[in-house]
Amino acid sequence: MRNFLVILLIFVSLPVFAVETCSRIAIINYQEVLVDSNTSEKGEGLRYHLEKDPVALQYLNTYQKNNSVKWPSAVIGTAGTGLLLMGAFSSNPEDRRTFLITGVATIAVNFLVARTLEITNEANLKKAVEEYNKRNLPKIFFNPDNPEGTQGQIDFSKIKVGLVQQWTF
Repeated sequence: MRNFLVILLIFVSLPVFAVETCSRIAIINYQEVLVDSNTSEKGEGLRYHLEKDPVALQYLNTYQKNNSVKWPSAVIGTAGTGLLLMGAFSSNPEDRRTFLITGVATIAVNFLVARTLEITNEANLKKAVEEYNKRNLPKIFFNPDNPEGTQGQIDFSKIKVGLVQQWTF
């Protein structure tokens, strides 16, 4: 039971490390602009500039739509947590092990899929900035993989976990 509580504590603390900082910045006309404003929409800080280009605006809208809360992911995560709790309170050792393994596997797969979708969605924001820079001035200098001000510090937003999917027919 003690090991279960330690494992549960580790899983509960994982989202703390997975959250990206909301202080991503872009340089526009030698001025720093917050990419993620304090609204719930990521990338909203660039909307004023990206609205000038319809292709870039389309990529930004796709990026923001894909960043919305996904109910299936929340339901699967809740089901995995329920399985863990059922395993913790099960009196049969065989059932306990089955519920614990199934719960951990469900939560892990759900996390990997959600994180993969989040990482691949970042490409839409990069494409929006690239499309804007092709046809408009002032240029936007934005590198989400290397935010400024993190030299010499551990930057948990650079830690990326995901799955790669390749289709072959």
